[in-house]
This record gives sequence, C-alpha cells and structure tokens, in this order.
Amino acid sequence: MSGLRALLGLGLLVAGSRLPRIGSKAGACRLGRTWWGPQRLNSGGRCYSEVMASTAVKYLSQEEAQAVDEELFNEYEFSVDQLMELAGLSCATAVAKAYPPTSMSRSPPTVLVICGPGNNGGDGLVCARHLKLFGYQPTIYYPKRPNKPLFTALVTQCQKMDIPFLDEMPPEPMIDELYDLVVDAIFGFSFKGDVREPFHSILSVMKGLTVPIASIDIPSGAGTQKVGDNWGPILPDEPQLRL
Repeated sequence: MSGLRALLGLGLLVAGSRLPRIGSKAGACRLGRTWWGPQRLNSGGRCYSEVMASTAVKYLSQEEAQAVDEELFNEYEFSVDQLMELAGLSCATAVAKAYPPTSMSRSPPTVLVICGPGNNGGDGLVCARHLKLFGYQPTIYYPKRPNKPLFTALVTQCQKMDIPFLDEMPPEPMIDELYDLVVDAIFGFSFKGDVREPFHSILSVMKGLTVPIASIDIPSGAGTQKVGDNWGPILPDEPQLRL
C-alpha cells in the first residue's frame, strides 16, 4: 500500500474530507469543496483551489494501485519499511503544503493522527514523526497495534520524539476544541470487508467533526459505509477517491 505513494511522491493524501469553518477575512477566498483542502491565496492573488481546479487530477483504481505496489516490491525490490518511510514523509509534506502552520489558529498547530492496524497506520506513524519536525504538535491514537518489529520500532521512534499516545478516542467536541487537524491513517485503498470495533465507533465520531481531516490513500469510510457527506461509498470499478 505504501509503494504507490512513494512512487508518485505526493502521498495520495486527500486533504479536506471535512473542510474547516473559519471566519471570513478581507481578501480571503471563500471555502468550497476541493480535494486540496482550505483555500489560500498565492502570490498572484489567486486561490490555490482555483489553481488546483485548473489541473486535471486522475485517481488510480484499487487494481492499478495494487499493481504499482507489486511492481515496486517484486521488480524494484523495495522493502516495506523503505516504502512506508517514503510514504509517511510525502504525506507529512502534503499536509504542510495544504495546511501550513501559519494558517492554523494555534502555534504550534495541534494534529490528531488516528492510526489503523495495517500499513496505512504505519504510514500515519511516520507522518506524525515528520509533522513534529515540520513544526506541528502531533498526538497519536493507535488502538490496535500489530505485534511486529516494524510497527514496534515506529512507535518507539515517536515516543522518543515526545509524541504522546492517547489511551482512548476523544469525543467529537473535544477533538474540535483541542486539534487544528485530524490525519486519518486508518484504512488504505486495499481495505475490504466490514468495519469492526473500535474503528466503527471512531469513524462515527469523525463523521461529525468540523476540523479538517486529511486522509492517507482515501477517506477510511469510503468503500465500507457512508460516513459524512464527502465520504464514499465506492464501487470496485470506480476511481478510488471520490469527494
């Protein structure tokens, strides 16, 4: 799952599953539904959303994404930890571009990173580590941790950087109050099947958030259940990102 994002160097990160509610400012752009997230002015006075809207964006299907992963693993002999490190870095970079610290209400900006039990969760751990280096203040919720050396090492690295881990999922009002951004690193494009606890409850909480959500791969509710106005469901033969 990490190979596709490493190859493209973009993180395939969907920023703005839920766009932030901010007060209007003189000269600022009005918020709209864009995959890029909150709209900002560039040096020429145009909104970033206008720039992004003028650029055609093509999303890969699940089958295409998995084929890229197989090619990177089998032909190029990348290891899982290599691709996960590249993916997490590219996702953190995408967050920093879409939600720069100067655009946030707090200094440093607070970010809640919610990690799932698979490689998508590993990407989130790496992303959190780099966000800390980029000037953010990440906090991680990681309810289901695989008993594998790779994931244990990623947790240790975050702990050594004084990134706190939560024991339980905060309620919706608390997240909206305490965090500027949520990174959804729960399920990736290869996820199939029913959503089990505690993730069903986690997605229910995320449904009502007003703070922006940046999803790695695709929003975790896509393809599993309808979660919020902008999240899925997705059919197998349709593009895997749909806002």
